[in-house]
Amino acid sequence: MIAKLRGIVDTIGEDYCIIDVNGVGYLASASSRTLGSLNIGAEVSLQTIMIVREDDISLFAFADAWEKEWFLTLTKVQGVGAKVCLSILSVLTPQQLSQALSAQDKASFCRASGVGPKLAARIVSELKDKIVTVPLNITSGTNISDVLPQEAPAQNFELPKNQDYEKTEDAISALVNLGYQRLEAYKAVNRVLNNNPDANVSELIRLSLKEFANKDF
Repeated sequence: MIAKLRGIVDTIGEDYCIIDVNGVGYLASASSRTLGSLNIGAEVSLQTIMIVREDDISLFAFADAWEKEWFLTLTKVQGVGAKVCLSILSVLTPQQLSQALSAQDKASFCRASGVGPKLAARIVSELKDKIVTVPLNITSGTNISDVLPQEAPAQNFELPKNQDYEKTEDAISALVNLGYQRLEAYKAVNRVLNNNPDANVSELIRLSLKEFANKDF
């Protein structure tokens, strides 16, 4: 199995790249996020997953271990193949994935090519309580801050849960009815709740609207 590639970027395609490793070109499918981080002629080190089937051997490349772990997690959901998974990773960063799942935000997943409302609902339902971890011993000498989002601690990563789910959900629903995206509403309400834990639903809505007005979240 090929778990990592270090070499020179030879080609960048629409959904793949070719990495020259000592004269051997490895073709690997990748998300637009990973492809966007590459430059032809530059040396690069990519995390990889090789999938072997009876009639095909496919290699998938990732800019970091965080994206790789989300690929493995998403492909466990029925109906999420490798192609759909890369599509999801192209429109949502690992951090945004965590936030979308915690907020039960199906619309964010529907932005990905190949993901309809039913599949988005299945993803959110099956992964809402999922703990996504990144191995700390990816390679000897690897700095965990190089492979994880800066906001994430170098431990296990559990999707955040609301302490007062009902009033939070009521406030989010009210904001969605006013035309705001669910993920944006979720972030605004949770920020307000962190600063005002005793706020009721009306106060959460009012203060969240101030957050939107200030665009400071």
